Amino acid sequence: MPLDYPGITGNIIKMKQGRPLKKRGTGRLIIFNKPFNVLCQFTDTAGRRTLADYIPIPGVYAAGRLDYDSEGVVILTDIDGVQRRIAEPRYKLPKKYLVQVEGIPDEEALKRLRNGVALNDGPSLPAVAEIIGPPEVWPRTPPIRVRKNIPDTWLSLTITEGRNRQVRRMTAAVGFPALRLIRISVGPWSLGRLKPGEWTDAPLPEGFV
Repeated sequence: MPLDYPGITGNIIKMKQGRPLKKRGTGRLIIFNKPFNVLCQFTDTAGRRTLADYIPIPGVYAAGRLDYDSEGVVILTDIDGVQRRIAEPRYKLPKKYLVQVEGIPDEEALKRLRNGVALNDGPSLPAVAEIIGPPEVWPRTPPIRVRKNIPDTWLSLTITEGRNRQVRRMTAAVGFPALRLIRISVGPWSLGRLKPGEWTDAPLPEGFV
């Protein structure tokens, strides 16, 4: 399952390298492939890696979050309203993940993910969930911890919420803990061929905010 070229998915607006759309302020919008064990913020008193180690752009901030131990798409911007449009549940912006889980989910587990899972902060909204073959992704450093004689499976999972560690909690709730999690798209923006730690400018689709 190869990943698409970075930029806008579908046929909304194609990215033009080096010419970000101007909309309010400086109008900078960036797609970043966040590596494993990087904080989705610019400072940390504990000395962990942050966005500042990769993004030398003043004035931008992460629109939405991605957990320290997750990888993939983070959108950074200084455009008014993008943070709200991405992060607030009422907008139901789709976020797509590749999730490596322990075990082999059966149809009942997939059905529960698709219908919504009971979590400690309330049921999740229905997700798009399917089993996929091993995707063509970069090796993780450090590699995942696998248990001998227990198989693993890759899922494609699309949600429209953004609760704390939601995808991990959803797969655990149906009996299949997540071993690795890569976000490959947020709304119209896709990861594409960006390697871990790389970023690119991207346009803002007309009417997004």
